[in-house]
Amino acid sequence: MTRRNARKAWIALADGTVFEGCAAGADGETTGEVVFTTGMTGYQEVLTDPSYCGQIVVMTAPEIGNTGATTEDDEAGKPWVAGFVMHELSPMASNWRSQETLDAYLRRHGVVAIDRVDTRALTRHIRDHGAQAAVIGTSSPEALVAKAKAAPSMAGQDLTGAVTTREPYVWAEGAGVWHVPEGEPTRHVVAVDFGVKKNILRCLVDHGCRVTVVPATTSAKDILAHDPDGVFISNGPGDPAAVAHGIETVRELVGQKPLFGICLGHQMLALALGGKTYKMKFGHRGLNHPVKDLATGRVEITTQNHGFAVDAESLAGKCDVTHVHLNDGTCMGLEHRDSGAFSVQYHPEASAGPHDARYLFKRFVSRMDSAKR
Repeated sequence: MTRRNARKAWIALADGTVFEGCAAGADGETTGEVVFTTGMTGYQEVLTDPSYCGQIVVMTAPEIGNTGATTEDDEAGKPWVAGFVMHELSPMASNWRSQETLDAYLRRHGVVAIDRVDTRALTRHIRDHGAQAAVIGTSSPEALVAKAKAAPSMAGQDLTGAVTTREPYVWAEGAGVWHVPEGEPTRHVVAVDFGVKKNILRCLVDHGCRVTVVPATTSAKDILAHDPDGVFISNGPGDPAAVAHGIETVRELVGQKPLFGICLGHQMLALALGGKTYKMKFGHRGLNHPVKDLATGRVEITTQNHGFAVDAESLAGKCDVTHVHLNDGTCMGLEHRDSGAFSVQYHPEASAGPHDARYLFKRFVSRMDSAKR
């Protein structure tokens, strides 16, 4: 079973390389930084992860969409990817939870996509030549390449303003993964939304927290005015060094309350403490990245989505590296020696999985309880 009237389309990269495929999803043309993710599942979580804002995502699994789409799996209110690339888009959905096919979902949300692409060759090209600007469209390959060459680099871009909430709100929904303490939550967490995923908020609720989510531009003074027991700094898109307002806010929060950061939050904590970040060649994206906890020697399989990393040496004497990536040795976790603020580069909430790193939420709760005592 195949899609009818599939039109020829291309994904053209800024270095002049072109891959042929067929148009899928919404009509039109789209530009973004092309990256790849190695997850065998969780494609809907990828589509709706705000950290992918501005990026064209290549799925390395050979068939995508065979379980359809359901609103329960959205990590945000809508997809944030700039475009979507697949080897084969399943024309049908087979799962009791499915509400529509993936193609219908992409069309409904206006996501430009392409399938029947040699995603193995495209992924290898990105690994060899690095993530770069790209365009998906049906016009001539030469015109698409020219547009890709003219597109801006992800470096230097603050994209958090596009994905953050406009107004504060209270989040009370849990995932039910952990036993939720009976009675009213005894801890109040303010989550600063730079592109937060719903499952992070669910994990905080599951660990007995009342959660107030505030916009990315909220000042440290206004955050502390909520009288939180702890502050969470969320994931998000773009270049962490470009988020000057967020770095300053984190700098003012360090030492005031227990602080926990994930992904972009990890990078901004490092920058707030005087460290440096750098753009990686092609980043880490997928559900199968091995990370070593240096305190225990335990290896965790983790979900990751980032194109920038922390220069651990730039924080020597200020922070301890707590976790490292076993593939390339990059810094995956930090703890500030003076304040105890800590962060990880990966996603312990891990929807659609794995769940090896969920203990980090328990660590955050323990820090809040100790501070209260």
